[in-house]
Amino acid sequence: MTDRRIPDLKLAREGTETAASPAPALAWTIPAGNPTATWTELRDDAGSTHRIDDGASAGAAWPFAPLAPRERRRIQIRAGLADGTVTGWSAPLEVRAGLLDPADWTADFICLADPDRIAQPALLRGELLLKDAPTDAVLHVTAIGAHVTSINGVRVGDHQMAPGWTSYDKRLVADTHDVTSLLTAGVNVVGASLGGGWRTEQYGFFGRGRRVYGDQPSYAAQLHVTYADGTQEVFTTGPRWHARGDGPIIDSSIYEGETVDLRHAIDGWDRAGASAEGWEPVAVEEVALVPQQKLSPPVRVTRELPVREVLTTPSGATVLDFGQNLVGRLRIETDGPEGTVITVRHAEVLEHGEMGMRPLRGATQTDTFTLPGGPATLEPTFTFHGFRYAEVTGWPGELDPSAITAQVMHSDMRPTADFACSHPLVNRLHENVVWGMRGNFLSVPTDCPQRDERLGWTGDIQVFSPTAAILHDVDGFLADWLVDLRLEQDAHDGLVPFVIPDALADEVHATAAWGDAATIVPWTLWQRYGDLQVLADQYSSMRTWTDRLVALAGDDRLWEGSMQFGDWLDPDAPPDEPGASKVSRDIVATAYVFRSARIVSQTAALLGNDDDAVAYGRIAQEVASAFRDAYVTPAGRMMSDAPTAYALALGFDLVTDPQMRSALGARLAERVRATGYRISTGFVGTPLILEALSSTGHADAAGRLLLQTDNPSWLYTVSMGATTIWERWDSMLPDGSINPGEMTSFNHYALGAVAEWLHRSLAGLSFAEPGGRVLRIAPTPVAGIDWARTVQRTPYGEAKVEWRLESEQLTVDATVPAGARATVELPGRDPVEVGPGAHTFSCTAPAAVAPSGPYSLRTDLATLIDDPRAIAAIRDELGTFSEGYLAGFIGRTSWTEGSALADVLFGVPPHVLAALDARLTVL
Repeated sequence: MTDRRIPDLKLAREGTETAASPAPALAWTIPAGNPTATWTELRDDAGSTHRIDDGASAGAAWPFAPLAPRERRRIQIRAGLADGTVTGWSAPLEVRAGLLDPADWTADFICLADPDRIAQPALLRGELLLKDAPTDAVLHVTAIGAHVTSINGVRVGDHQMAPGWTSYDKRLVADTHDVTSLLTAGVNVVGASLGGGWRTEQYGFFGRGRRVYGDQPSYAAQLHVTYADGTQEVFTTGPRWHARGDGPIIDSSIYEGETVDLRHAIDGWDRAGASAEGWEPVAVEEVALVPQQKLSPPVRVTRELPVREVLTTPSGATVLDFGQNLVGRLRIETDGPEGTVITVRHAEVLEHGEMGMRPLRGATQTDTFTLPGGPATLEPTFTFHGFRYAEVTGWPGELDPSAITAQVMHSDMRPTADFACSHPLVNRLHENVVWGMRGNFLSVPTDCPQRDERLGWTGDIQVFSPTAAILHDVDGFLADWLVDLRLEQDAHDGLVPFVIPDALADEVHATAAWGDAATIVPWTLWQRYGDLQVLADQYSSMRTWTDRLVALAGDDRLWEGSMQFGDWLDPDAPPDEPGASKVSRDIVATAYVFRSARIVSQTAALLGNDDDAVAYGRIAQEVASAFRDAYVTPAGRMMSDAPTAYALALGFDLVTDPQMRSALGARLAERVRATGYRISTGFVGTPLILEALSSTGHADAAGRLLLQTDNPSWLYTVSMGATTIWERWDSMLPDGSINPGEMTSFNHYALGAVAEWLHRSLAGLSFAEPGGRVLRIAPTPVAGIDWARTVQRTPYGEAKVEWRLESEQLTVDATVPAGARATVELPGRDPVEVGPGAHTFSCTAPAAVAPSGPYSLRTDLATLIDDPRAIAAIRDELGTFSEGYLAGFIGRTSWTEGSALADVLFGVPPHVLAALDARLTVL
């Protein structure tokens, strides 16, 4: 900080472009290499100054007079540092208030008066007369659907699918734009292209889709203009506006795609002087809700990818491969005769060389463009697709791949973490998690971005939110989604629907792990960002959900016998029974009663509600005691002897006795070894299993599980060419066929929750206190990885841990940001506490226990699986005999004590057995 100024004063919810509150929280960081701040001072351009005698920079409260709607305030900051110096005042941060007062909203929602088809796209137009060029102009704009707004022919902002999806029957949101530079004295035109978006989509499965929000989109805008003389005017949408339904967008659907006929383009329609022919007065839709300022960052096109390869399929189709499964759309520059029709189909994978369309179910993901004659730019407006491959038909002449790019779309959240290690497949796995999150965080956190679903499934985000909060700044994004969760829950007597927004509109059931998003997601945001406001906002929701669980558990504190999803998509579940998991659903349900009750108790204590803190703390203790009595044996085994059961008991701290935790961890390691270190958990167990192993002294087993490449495993998907996380461990079968199940997405982030362990445990950087003011540095080296690095942009600045193994020496380089401190825990060393700055530590790495032979066909399977040399010999010899036999052997064998290798080698010829025995005896 050579100029001694704080460079990054910002609104605490980064990505929120406009203040959604009259008192938005602020945040800043002291750049690395500088002393910690002992005090900070803030001032605004109204002359108010406030000093904060604390170096904290995570979510500082707004210290000034509240903002009025649309008010602009310029804020500056300086800090007193621990070395006695004082920084200069920072560059001003301009804070613009959004739509804050419901009474301020007077605009009508307008739409086509006489649409001739359902979900008809429309063009809207309104003229306004300004007495002079304004000195300030603010546009609040929204749609029940999706819109692109322009002023005098110039697009307003770069948001896509604006304003995003909310529970339309309960909450509407608006964006706020400074449009001063777009307006002039005299006649001005506000234009809007309007599509159905999420409002008019048909939601439901297997041909039972229905429109739950309405048949037509509508639009509303309100423009506030201030002149140099201080006078103001307000212009709103209303009955004097005009519309037409014969523009270039013929049909638009999120699931089906978009049909565009550029012969219908109307030049200059959104500029002054346009012809009035074809325009009709709008209809006004009666809408009781008043839009609120949006919290979530907007959806944007954040990058473009070129065509990597042009393929010709066995059937002769032309397919573009972009090398990455992504979410977005194509942008095409072309030139062809009038009436030429170009059709683009999108798919995530190829199956035996052809477009893999079956996983889309009822979605077609097809865009059709009719050319106007001459050069044209083609791209859909009100849809998005999940794809790596695009099949193009109807191209005029020879296809030019340089004229086509894939535009990547998602909610524009700031990336906050990087990871790398010595293992290239693990690096690709982490990249797949990032891409999966990127594509599924599009307005709401969806399960998948391609088939006829794309819904905000609560269970998926519940298990993934801790990972999401490491990878990106999701504070505003998830806080906005939680508002809808709270509203949907209120409408269902405290129960949380399966999806938020509740587009399925089905009967709601209390479901463990899914409904617990009500407690776990806000708790995750508090843990990561250190702002209590999210807990205050959601506390009623958190408590109400937990009350429903406690009632369902009854006096014995066990939630049993109810409809549950359980450990969804356990890899051993049949393709057509995704909920048929090995672990008892009652164990899963009761574990989550404990988890939510404990979170509510902790939240109540933080908010100063002592009575609730005690009451829910007692409930949590009673549930934990009942859980142990019912499901944990005195010998340290779970009654449901499945890995997820152990992961829950250990990961949720349902069992706290050290000896019992050790016993459970040992049994979990045995169960993991019995599978040949192939994954055997679903949505619930997967985020917990590696930490359950490594925290109980079985990092070796965690490492073997992580680095496994056989199906099912994380790295199996990578070895099969995955570039995002799959819904199923075997969405693509080894022979290149798509899994026959009805749910087979190739972009589904839930199983990517493993990335949390990569950052927190493998690389070794986590938060010891909410907001990251105290960090924990505790790497977990595993065999097969020689170095690892995590860089995390915390609320206090950039923190970094990088470790490397050389011979038997573990060296750790760490950077602690100014204002924070860290506890360092290394193998064989007492914990030490360090302050800001760069630090290097070293110690002797724990000696790995090298397996040793010799072995034979009579050797115990549990012994063989722990020696990679023995497994390599088995693979080589059985693979030489038959690759099919080898695959079946790997898939069916339980590597347990008490069984010899010869006991499970059925039908292997004697000469193969002899060769294998000879290989084993020399190890």
